[in-house]
Amino acid sequence: MVGGSGAPYGLPTRYPLAGASPVATVFRTGVPLWLSPAELAEYGTDPGSRPPTAAGTTPWSGAGTPPAEVSLAVLPLGGETRRLGCLVVVEPAAEAFDADRRHLLELHAAQVAAGLEAVGARVMARTERRSLLGPGLDTLRGGAFTLLLRTGHMTADRRVLELFGIAPEQFDGQVETLLAHTAPDDVPALMSIVEPGGLPVAGQQLSIRIRRTNGELRWLSLRCRVLVDTDGAPERMLGVVADASYLRPTADEVSLVQRLSAALAGATTVRDVSRVVVATLRLPLAARRVAVAELEADRLVVSVLDPPEPADWPAVWRAEWRSEWPDTSCQSMPTLESVLRAGHVALWPRGAALEPGLADLGPGGLAVLPLPAEGRVVGVCLLGWDEEHAFGPEERSLLTATAGLVGQALVRAHALDAGHELATMLQRSLLPRKLPSLPGGVAVARYLPATMGLEVGGDWYDVIPLADGHVALVIGDVEGHSAGAATIMGQMRTAIRAYAVEGHPPDVVVSHANRLLLGMETDLFATCCYVDLDMEEGIAWFVRAGHLPPLLRLPDGSTEALGIEGGPPLGVSAEGEFPLTEVGLAAGTVLVLLTDGLAESATLPLDEGIGRVRAALAAADPADAGRLADELLGGAKRRDDDVALLVLRYDGMRVRPTRVRWAVWRLPDAVMHARRFTARTLRSWGVTDEVDVALLVVSELVTNAIAHTRGEVRLDLTLAADRLRVAVNDASPRAPVKPASVDWEATGGRGLLLVEAMSASWGSVPLSGGKQVWSEISLPPGERHGEVDPSDAAARSDAPARGGEVR
Repeated sequence: MVGGSGAPYGLPTRYPLAGASPVATVFRTGVPLWLSPAELAEYGTDPGSRPPTAAGTTPWSGAGTPPAEVSLAVLPLGGETRRLGCLVVVEPAAEAFDADRRHLLELHAAQVAAGLEAVGARVMARTERRSLLGPGLDTLRGGAFTLLLRTGHMTADRRVLELFGIAPEQFDGQVETLLAHTAPDDVPALMSIVEPGGLPVAGQQLSIRIRRTNGELRWLSLRCRVLVDTDGAPERMLGVVADASYLRPTADEVSLVQRLSAALAGATTVRDVSRVVVATLRLPLAARRVAVAELEADRLVVSVLDPPEPADWPAVWRAEWRSEWPDTSCQSMPTLESVLRAGHVALWPRGAALEPGLADLGPGGLAVLPLPAEGRVVGVCLLGWDEEHAFGPEERSLLTATAGLVGQALVRAHALDAGHELATMLQRSLLPRKLPSLPGGVAVARYLPATMGLEVGGDWYDVIPLADGHVALVIGDVEGHSAGAATIMGQMRTAIRAYAVEGHPPDVVVSHANRLLLGMETDLFATCCYVDLDMEEGIAWFVRAGHLPPLLRLPDGSTEALGIEGGPPLGVSAEGEFPLTEVGLAAGTVLVLLTDGLAESATLPLDEGIGRVRAALAAADPADAGRLADELLGGAKRRDDDVALLVLRYDGMRVRPTRVRWAVWRLPDAVMHARRFTARTLRSWGVTDEVDVALLVVSELVTNAIAHTRGEVRLDLTLAADRLRVAVNDASPRAPVKPASVDWEATGGRGLLLVEAMSASWGSVPLSGGKQVWSEISLPPGERHGEVDPSDAAARSDAPARGGEVR
């Protein structure tokens, strides 16, 4: 009994579970009973419903009936899986339990049950089983409040004010007065309960810390229910507050924080700090996944993932899994971004509405710990559970303390490990952050720094989309293992990308890179393998400059090292020749480009290393290119050299664009012949609605090329599913200039204005020794896309003065 004995009402101290009393009924059914005096009197007059008391009397007064004008409420304590008992409330009033009072008593019953479970667990852990009732139950007695959400006005009983340490005469009825006593770290969680979706489960317990006027830090538990108006807008909040001193850290929790603090004191690198966090937290918290990441601008740079296998992490985390320091953008996970901005620990139970990058990280529960240091957030620790995880009220305090320790340790590690961080940032900035999506294939890359010496090297890779469905794959290795090698690597990667985009053939791209490196006044040389792959036809042109041969995994699972004739390394000889080798790739072929760090070491000969890589390639499943790349890397933890790996799975294109080419000879009627060729080609393709537009664009582009340039002029037509591309190549590198205005009396200058008006888009790109001016014309949805009829003479070479090529 709380607040007095049960003598005035004659309530018994024990009830048989098989009886028909209100208490036994509620205990069995789990459904609360709200009994008015009339309903209660029926229980008193029914002999079968009157459970015997210890003295053998009736459960009420000596007369055997309850006093008049007394209402009774009985609520279950605990859930279906574990019923703890019942909460019995007696009120000397006829209509004692209105809707608000029922809400508050239900919240109070849930709060008492949580306290009994927590206190009982600790009692059972320390001593023999004993009753938790009696005077000890009084500590769970709570107070009630009502908050008007639109005005912030609060009505709180004396127990609430007593718990916050506020005298009744000093309370002004404003919620801000209570918030001023709340620990700053707990205010965001307290305010979140009035936001949409703030309480995933009605009545969920929230644990907060308050600072009393005497300086005492005290734990309180809060349960509340938000009531809405007729329009569904939040109107009032009903809540109960109780003492939660049982949430003080246990000896085990204090020991965990102490162990973490001691281990972090000896961590000198960011990687060491992250490993200590994983080793200390994962097993005690039974988390399935733990990630520690640093915050750099708007990106998370992950230092440790546990487990380390990519398949255990969500797709958004694997999308850029290219090195030992995978990173991802915070903008792809706005919920995480908002938590980092607020800087407070966030806990989400199972079923919370989160974006896939977070929901898949912890489907059973997710904890996000911003790592604060020096007044800012320096990183984040994420813990995810697969099975449903019920966050205990004390976990927020434990995780908050942990986050503070880890954040300080990260800052300290940065100061002790400045050289390592500089090298890592340099390497990360020089390599591609993200590989492009390719039509007809999937490309993935991996980079692992050396574990000896300065963790920065000269290995690089790149994937460069080109015109006409081509893509360039590049991998290279600059001699040495230093910041200088990394700088040369960055310059070479940029130069090769620029040469490739200009449209030079593969051998010319590599030759230009060779001359560039020779002119850099450096003693370093570089090896390189460059591949130009036609994604439509599956034809690849290889150029090898002192690099390892590419590896192929054929559709039948066999592997081979391509015997490609190679030239000298870049930067060795100005007279070096770089032969071009053509290889056809069938759909389902996997192409692997690698550096020598993967296949050779002081204890592993090159031939044996290539054999091991080929064996791993043959055994891997090509359906997942990312996992295949991870299996090729193996599990070696100690590396004398850095490793770069580029994998392309060629799938082939289901729908190939149709292309024709026409060599325009410089004759007086060249434009007429170009128009006729275009008209016959479009007719054979089934294009009719946009013929006039296409002929006008062809006329203007061919006329400009013949009038303003010298040398060869070529007309290219490409038909895709929804567009027609008209391109004219010429030998002049000068880009066309659209006039700002054209006078009515001018005889020229309108061509490009007409092309711009007729085209969905147009432009000019430089090519080797010249340029290409192109225009794209949108086709209506009903336009038929037919294949070129080989028998149609209009689409083939048919005169000495002009030539065509059909593909």
